[in-house]
Amino acid sequence: MSGRREPVPFAFLVEADRFRSNVTPPPRARASAGEIAGRWLLGLTIIAALVGSLVVGMPALSLDHPATQTQQSQASENR
Repeated sequence: MSGRREPVPFAFLVEADRFRSNVTPPPRARASAGEIAGRWLLGLTIIAALVGSLVVGMPALSLDHPATQTQQSQASENR
């Protein structure tokens, strides 16, 4: 038996600490002005779409429907 403390099916996981690299990853590249402007434009487009869908959908969500009420009142007068 070797110098391991206990048998592990994946022995390389136990010994992985020995082989850790001291190489650090390169720093992240800074976003260019065009990329930042594109992100802002995409965000504003998504927000405008959400607001627009609310504005268009609000009449359908309202409880009072004046068009249907006038049609019903006219129908009741004709009886």
